[in-house]
Amino acid sequence: MITATIGLFYGSDTGATEYAAELIETAFEVANIEKHDVHKVSAADFASYDRIILGLSTWFDGDLQSDWEGFFDEFKTIDFTGKKVAIFGLGDQMGYGEFFIDGVGILGQEVVNNGGEVIGVWSTEGYDYDESVAEFEPGWFMGLALDEDNQRDMTESRIAQWVAQLVEEFELEAVGSTT
Repeated sequence: MITATIGLFYGSDTGATEYAAELIETAFEVANIEKHDVHKVSAADFASYDRIILGLSTWFDGDLQSDWEGFFDEFKTIDFTGKKVAIFGLGDQMGYGEFFIDGVGILGQEVVNNGGEVIGVWSTEGYDYDESVAEFEPGWFMGLALDEDNQRDMTESRIAQWVAQLVEEFELEAVGSTT
């Protein structure tokens, strides 16, 4: 059995991203999750994790959440070589459909630029938006898309499905399984 610790780094202005991070933490039963508010971290805090989850919301015209915005210059200096990184993002596909979860794409591109492997890609099926920087190829977001404004009733099931996907992609084994 693989015993793993995953670093979950999130920024939250209204509490919605923090709530999603808590749901993700609870859904993981085969790994230890260490949550970090990105407002209180430095680039060095990422070094001790080979498995990382990033969480943020997208604001206004495709802007990063305020804590991520303030940390972004330092974030761009992180060496993600050998690290698997999953990203979840919150957005409003109806009110800001031309910028839906752009923050996921912005962070994801920096992870790739700095040698990391983005995992946890998510189908665009079931969403109604105009454009997204997070859609890295037709039909696929760079990470989990959550819309607490228009599809709140789908959040928990989407997280459960995504975490099950991450267990495989992070190469974690179920508790009690043998190899």
